[in-house]
Amino acid sequence: MNITLSLGPLVSLLAGVLILIVPRLLNYIVAVYLIVIGLLGLFGDIHLR
Repeated sequence: MNITLSLGPLVSLLAGVLILIVPRLLNYIVAVYLIVIGLLGLFGDIHLR
């Protein structure tokens, strides 16, 4: 049985929950999310094991 997790949806889910709990974190969460997605786009498909 194989279970695979994608990083994008997991980060999005975590960011959404944090924004609901603390709305002032929206700017920081969006900035960090964009940086992470940009780095993943630059360095290609990174497989986390």
